[in-house]
Amino acid sequence: MSKVREIFVCRSCGAEATRWQGQCSQCQEWNTMEAALKERRASPVRSAAATGKTTLLGKLDGASSAQRRSTGSNELDRVVGGGLVPGSVVLLGGDPGIGKSTLLLQVGARVCADASVLYATGEESASQVRLRAERLNAIDKNLWLAAESDLGAVIAHIDSVKPELLVIDSIQTISSATVDGAPGGVTQVREIAAALIRIAKERAITLVLVGHVTKDGSIAGPRLLEHLVDVVLNFEGERHSRLRLIRTIKNRFGASDEVGCFDLNDSGIIGLPDPTGLFTSRHTDPVPGTCVTVALEGRRALLAEIQSLVGTANADGRDWGNSRRVTSGLDNSRTAMTLAVLELRAGIKISGRDVYVATVGGMKINEPSADLAVALSVASAAKGLALPADLVAIGEVGLAGEIRKVTGINQRVSEAARLGFKRAIVPMGSDLKIAGIEILEAARLEQAISKVKIN
Repeated sequence: MSKVREIFVCRSCGAEATRWQGQCSQCQEWNTMEAALKERRASPVRSAAATGKTTLLGKLDGASSAQRRSTGSNELDRVVGGGLVPGSVVLLGGDPGIGKSTLLLQVGARVCADASVLYATGEESASQVRLRAERLNAIDKNLWLAAESDLGAVIAHIDSVKPELLVIDSIQTISSATVDGAPGGVTQVREIAAALIRIAKERAITLVLVGHVTKDGSIAGPRLLEHLVDVVLNFEGERHSRLRLIRTIKNRFGASDEVGCFDLNDSGIIGLPDPTGLFTSRHTDPVPGTCVTVALEGRRALLAEIQSLVGTANADGRDWGNSRRVTSGLDNSRTAMTLAVLELRAGIKISGRDVYVATVGGMKINEPSADLAVALSVASAAKGLALPADLVAIGEVGLAGEIRKVTGINQRVSEAARLGFKRAIVPMGSDLKIAGIEILEAARLEQAISKVKIN
């Protein structure tokens, strides 16, 4: 016979402990241990009857066993690896109000053209979902809706509808009377997810789970949930911006570094195959303090504009002492190091002057390839001289003033050439030959500044 005992599970990493402790011994997070129940079997596990026969791996037909179904959105298909695989489980996490339910309701309406879809919501009433569907024009005869928060009722709807796509919005709101613990707790989420995943695998149903996120951006609940599913997607975006990004965290059926770009408007969420216009601005005349770079988001090259503003110094030349360094969309520490190198190695006087550096369109750049664009942008603002409008700058700036090579330089410059840029300043030794764009190589920061004539 099996016995049930109480354990404590870390909701951050899934580590187990026999008693409660303030700090998890595995991930070192504080106040993440939650009570749960675990079944302990008294007898050892023995062999049982096999549910299927053993097959040679080379004789399996991969095309028929993993036939994908399009979501109706090219950007979402790109992120999940080409489409939804029958029997796969997708976990979509994101901040409240970012558009998860809107996106999945649109996907359900598009998939309904050749498959039955069940949309189960535990957060909203049926009338609320109906109003959103009317606004999005997402009403279809094959789209079924179930406003349920009980696992047994959801399974009953699955037996009745027999869907090919099942959406659970969200996993933290579904509970079961047969499972101990509060709804959304570690025990409830783990057992309910395991039950739904088992049904999806047995019946070849594509299952999409919506997950809440914590204040640090990670998916709420036990870490085991991310190990159980096949695909983990993270929905990102600023509340005051129309841009939405879906980033692949885990994918058993494709690349795990893909990024999809979407535009959130009154008619829903629309994929952006070429979102460059969101991250750059058009000026009728050249403006000092602007420089364009090319960032890599996953496997996608995106042009981004960096804008800088440098305040005026005191008339007597003395430092203000508490000059401000404000960044938006860039790493604050890395930007501060780039400014120090710009002054000490390239001779651009910015000490005692307020410096503001930001990206256009709410884009966030954390990679070092934007260092050179930041330096040129600040130098342009400090000197009051505009950079050429057809120039892009790509490169990492070291503390000694050298410009280092970055990954994907060929892809970055090719994307700039495709969008009409005529000159690219890159690290020395990049060895690029791309039609339609002039390559300017620089080994040090002062050389790059001299080439663009702002020294």
